[in-house]
Amino acid sequence: MCQTKYSKRSYKLMKAFQQDELNSAAIYAHFAHCDKDKKNCQVLQQIANDEAHHATVWKKYTNKHMRPNMFKVWWFRILTYLLGYTFVIKLLELHEYEGIKGLEELKKEVPEVEDIINDEKKHEKQLIEMLDEERLNYIGAMVLGLNDALVELTGAIAGLTFVLMNTTLIAMSGVITGIAATLSMAASNYLAERADGNPNALKASFYTGIAYLITVVCLVMPYLLFPNEMFLWALVCMIAIVVLLVFVFNFYIATVRSEPFLPKFIEMSAISLSVALISFLIGLAAKTFFGIEV
Repeated sequence: MCQTKYSKRSYKLMKAFQQDELNSAAIYAHFAHCDKDKKNCQVLQQIANDEAHHATVWKKYTNKHMRPNMFKVWWFRILTYLLGYTFVIKLLELHEYEGIKGLEELKKEVPEVEDIINDEKKHEKQLIEMLDEERLNYIGAMVLGLNDALVELTGAIAGLTFVLMNTTLIAMSGVITGIAATLSMAASNYLAERADGNPNALKASFYTGIAYLITVVCLVMPYLLFPNEMFLWALVCMIAIVVLLVFVFNFYIATVRSEPFLPKFIEMSAISLSVALISFLIGLAAKTFFGIEV
């Protein structure tokens, strides 16, 4: 069929849907090969086949031969390894939900649109039923590790910045404090989970410790990269990393749990930055009051 039969807007949407369906087919096919659960594999492969079929429907109208965008496909594969397939599937769901709005515009021109919309809604239901990723059972443990590290380390490093005024000394202090706090937090969480009768207490404490340690590395990194006299720039960079970590983590949680993102992001950012500011002022006051020179 020929482009001139449709408006520019409609033709543009058709090409976009064709490309999206090809990308989704490749991504879901990858999930089908990676999932160890046979039932999940069948569901994911069927979804991949449906998406590929939708692409052939759009090809009838665009008369364009397209291939999956391999950059996007590989990007989603990387996200899967880093953040889990639940997160990626939820992202794809959000994208498909937005796509349904665009599909509504094409109902008059493309008779198959109704079937495509029904398929997409069926996919959403199937995906929600099958999502049961182990790491999601330990989100509470990760939140505990990240929150504690952000509040404690941000405050400690900010307080030390004006006392020590030397990036190397601040980094060394941050690393020592951070590693000790990581072990302490992981051990405390293990004992608390054991007391609550959690059979997976060791795993929960592992997730808490890993979240804490990753946060420590991220917060200390600017002080390792900047020269000794640029401690204020290192502090600014650390604050930016704090906001970025809070953004990424809350976006992850909001996506996999289908919860609102903005309120939790604002709350967590406000707490971490308030503690950093108070600690910074305490450090400044301590240096002035005690006359500390390093």
